[in-house]
Amino acid sequence: MSYANRKQMSSNRTAAIIIVALIHIALGYALVTGLAYNVIKKAAEDLKTFDVEEEPPPPPEEPPPPPDQNTPPPPQIVAPPSIIQAPIQSPIINTTPVVQPTIITPRAEAPTTKSCPGGMTVAIAQACPPVVSKAAKAKANLNSLFSTDDYPQSAIRNEEQGTTAVRLSVGTDGRVTDCSITASSGSTALDNATCNIIRRRARYTPAQDQAGNPVGGSDTARIRWELPEE
Repeated sequence: MSYANRKQMSSNRTAAIIIVALIHIALGYALVTGLAYNVIKKAAEDLKTFDVEEEPPPPPEEPPPPPDQNTPPPPQIVAPPSIIQAPIQSPIINTTPVVQPTIITPRAEAPTTKSCPGGMTVAIAQACPPVVSKAAKAKANLNSLFSTDDYPQSAIRNEEQGTTAVRLSVGTDGRVTDCSITASSGSTALDNATCNIIRRRARYTPAQDQAGNPVGGSDTARIRWELPEE
C-alpha cells in the first residue's frame, strides 16, 4: 500500500471519528429539544453517504515447519505395578467351654453315738445321764421277792426252769421304770414273770449325783427259777 493511500485512510478515519462525535452531541441535544427522531434520521442518511474504506485483513500466518524426523520420541512412562494387599485373616478363637473336673470329697460319716462321763456311751441325740456319785441300791434282796406261788403254771407243766439275767432302770422315786432281759432262762414264761414281779415289788434307794440330789440309776440282777417240790 502506498503512502498516499495510507494518508488518505488516516484522514478518512479521523473525519469519521469527528462525525460520530458530532452525531452523539446532536443526539444529546435532540433528546433535550424533542428533535431526536429527525436528528437520528439525518445522521443515518449521512453515514450511508460517507464511505469509509476498511483496512484489509492481515495475510495468513505461515504454518510451522514439520518436526524433525530424527527427534527421539518422549520416554514412555511405565506405571508401577499395583500393590495387592493380602487379606488379613482373623484369629481362630476356640469357643468350646472348658469343663473343669468336679472333685468329689468323700463326706465323713457323722457320729451316731457320744461318750458321757463315767464311760457310758449314748446316742448322739440323747442327753448324757447325770454323773452318779452314789448308785441306786435295792432295799431288799431281789431273789427274796419271789416265791413258789409266783412260778408260772405253764412253766410247771412244761417243767421249765433256769436263770434269768436282767438289767433294771431305777427312777428318782426308787421304783423300777424298765426291765430288759440280758440272758434268757430258756423259758419265755419265766423271763416275763421275772420282769413283771420286779417292777411291782422292787424298791430302791435312788441314786444320787455329786450334790446329793436323787437321779436316775440302774442295777442288774440274776433270778434263779427252780421247779417247786410236789
